Amino acid sequence: MTSLLWLRQDLRLHDHPALTAAAHAGAVIPVYVLDDEAPGAWRMGGAQRWWLHHSLTPLSKSLKEKGSKLILRRGNAAEVLADLATETGAETIHAIRHYEPWWRKLEDALGDRLCLHDGNHLAPPEQVTTGSGGQYRIYSSFWKALQQQLPPDDPLPMPRSIPAPDTWPKSDRLADWNLLPTSPDWSGGFDWTPGEAAALAKVKSLDINDYDTARNMPSQEGSSRLSPHLHFGEVSPRTVWQATGRGDTTFRKELAWRDFTSGVIRALPRYGEENGRPAFDKLPWRTGAEARRDLKAWQQGRTGYPIVDAGMRQLWTTGWMHNRVRMITASFLIKHLLIDWREGERWFWDTLVDADYGNNAVNWQWVAGTGVDANMFGRIMAPLSQSAKFDAGDYIRQWVPELAGLADDVIHDPEGAGCRPRDYPAPLIGHREARERALAAGRKVR
Repeated sequence: MTSLLWLRQDLRLHDHPALTAAAHAGAVIPVYVLDDEAPGAWRMGGAQRWWLHHSLTPLSKSLKEKGSKLILRRGNAAEVLADLATETGAETIHAIRHYEPWWRKLEDALGDRLCLHDGNHLAPPEQVTTGSGGQYRIYSSFWKALQQQLPPDDPLPMPRSIPAPDTWPKSDRLADWNLLPTSPDWSGGFDWTPGEAAALAKVKSLDINDYDTARNMPSQEGSSRLSPHLHFGEVSPRTVWQATGRGDTTFRKELAWRDFTSGVIRALPRYGEENGRPAFDKLPWRTGAEARRDLKAWQQGRTGYPIVDAGMRQLWTTGWMHNRVRMITASFLIKHLLIDWREGERWFWDTLVDADYGNNAVNWQWVAGTGVDANMFGRIMAPLSQSAKFDAGDYIRQWVPELAGLADDVIHDPEGAGCRPRDYPAPLIGHREARERALAAGRKVR
């Protein structure tokens, strides 16, 4: 019997339940479908497309080493897979379950021929539910419930070989998909090595002994930098869990947060577009020419707030941003500039190599205070004091070279210290003024 293996955000051979099941049943035809139709507005962003190209290349090589082959097709995934099943005589389509709303619609469209497997979570969201069977909307309650189902099962081994069909269907050429930037090529600063081998090597070298502290220090390499590998499924969460042993609980809770956000978008599929708290539909976001100017300055890292500008320039250059700085830059856009969180979410979607629908939406709404589990809108991060508190001087020097010559005691706030260089912009707005404006807007929601 021949089966199709539908690959999406699970670009690996190790700990792949759908692959294991398909290989046990008979011949396997691995397929990746580039579907720019079904996601609609959530079509994969530019940075993700760069990663996808460089992830599919080693995956194709790994499959070849196992006696198999990666088939590439483009179009509506449900239609492409249905046609391919008819063409090859495949009776079953094996796949790992996904929770983004467009993937769920495609899964429904494939009907009974699709056999779904769990494999991208510590525990399937369907299993971690409230007493009434609903998804948890408060992370602390979710974490408490999830722990009752931990540790996860041991990862499945990589198959020694993959049964091949007698004949292979035609495949697109990856180069013809034009996933990589052309003119201008903005990916020159991307210092990543996508693919399963790189992901497993990173897991093997993990050091999380000081993670709880180091992850908050922008000038240190305290993050695992596993997020894009996890997003594209080049390594499974339970593989990472097993590798951490009895390590830092904070790190493991970050893995659990990914599971939590999948549960949120399972319950609220439009969470990336709609406020989790409808009362915030009344919040008077700034619009118009001045707001658009400020949004562009934020995107380009020209706000006059060094920690914010360093983060936004790191994002554009590398396709990634330090976790603590993500919160600071998001809070600045929402609270200081009073610009709709969805503008920032969309920018991150296009520029982050690890842009994930659930994570991105839940994190932005957490900062905005508009979500089901979120900070109060009135909690406004102070970027200048946050920069000093987390010792971001060297981080700023790396990404904002105009300030590289400033001393530690003034680099966080050169305007306030009276030593702002001429080639560095003045702050778009003062912190106190921004705070008062945000609080006034928040009062209108109440």
